[in-house]
Amino acid sequence: MQTEFYKYQGTGNDFVMIDNRTNFFPKENIKLIEQLCNRRFGIGADGLILLENDSIASNLANATDFKMVYYNSDGNQSSMCGNGGRCLVAFAKKLNVIENQTVFIATDGLHHATISEDGIVSLQMKSVDAVKITPEYVFLDTGSPHHIQMVDHLEHFNVKEVGAKIRYSDLYGNAGSNVNFVKQVSENTFAIRTYERGVEDETLSCGTGATAAAIAMYSIGKTNLNTVQINVQGGKLEISFDKTHEKFTNVFLKGPAEFVFKGTIQW
Repeated sequence: MQTEFYKYQGTGNDFVMIDNRTNFFPKENIKLIEQLCNRRFGIGADGLILLENDSIASNLANATDFKMVYYNSDGNQSSMCGNGGRCLVAFAKKLNVIENQTVFIATDGLHHATISEDGIVSLQMKSVDAVKITPEYVFLDTGSPHHIQMVDHLEHFNVKEVGAKIRYSDLYGNAGSNVNFVKQVSENTFAIRTYERGVEDETLSCGTGATAAAIAMYSIGKTNLNTVQINVQGGKLEISFDKTHEKFTNVFLKGPAEFVFKGTIQW
């Protein structure tokens, strides 16, 4: 079978996008998804995203524009991907599914988003009502689970080795966690490097990880500002939020989402 695909990237976090509104894609075929994401034998990506119609919400008063179905590069369906969500909004605009704003459904619920003419996507993330703070690390879920810890000499840190040890440790059991290493740059700017489960390696960017890092740094008093700049390996992201009692609401992830190329692949 021949499949048309689009390649998108958001601050270096790259994705294979497929319009699956006709439900032709064999979603149970883990090996196929893994092959499509393979950088030597396939298209190459951190993950694959299907844009689908949301049959349930389409019958409701507040209908969504589309559904996001996300797979890690290991072929398994995964939890929310922030940069993937931003790229999917750009993809939906390219397909004329939306104009400049949207509401869509993902594995962690509804997401509102806007896209500017220059391709900057502002994506509302889930609210966060639990932040675990320990002397060594912070843990929270921003649609995906994230371990956050501050390190010195971030530029030379062995993210893959240390990240894998934490991801597979007894701390997080079989499900594991994404692992982020953070360094403060200024009052409201932090640099992070992320080990992503499912990719099982460092990625150039992680949207849910950047969001988690910003909220974690606010929670432990490293910044008192509710708009935080996060420098990732592939660029810059902005996270904003409101803090009400113990809950973080109106959480937005903002950054570029760029079309790379379009093609067809035989499988």
